[in-house]
Amino acid sequence: MPIRTSLMLISLLLLSGCASWFGSPYQDPEVHLVKVETIKARLLQQEFMLHFRIDNPNDSRLLVRALRYKVQLNDLTLAEGESDQWVNVAAHSHKTFKVPIRTNLWEHLKDVVKLLKHPDRPIHYRLDGDLSSGFFWPRSLHLSRSGEIIPGDFIPE
Repeated sequence: MPIRTSLMLISLLLLSGCASWFGSPYQDPEVHLVKVETIKARLLQQEFMLHFRIDNPNDSRLLVRALRYKVQLNDLTLAEGESDQWVNVAAHSHKTFKVPIRTNLWEHLKDVVKLLKHPDRPIHYRLDGDLSSGFFWPRSLHLSRSGEIIPGDFIPE
């Protein structure tokens, strides 16, 4: 009798999970790098805070387990790493979270100076990464965003 009850309970749980399969289709979340904040800028080490925004267009909450990222300015790698910070994003909502990074741009100083020599010229940026979400049925989403920034807009006069 206990085996029969257990099987019925498992069947009901599986059927309730199937009902959600026929609901609205899953849409990939959108991830944006919204801000790069300078924390400390020393000669051999720079500390930044990357501010990411995750938009969840789905009817259920989104559990983000990890974010691997690479941020480039032209061909110069500004940051590369992984955040294992868990983030819950409510259904049809967004959430911003911060990722601290450390880098050493000393070896690229000449290239950075060239980029900033003409502050009115746009600099191409690129964000590549992978977002891991879900718990029981994990999903992986590759993300790639690019655009341009004008350094003069960020330099105080």
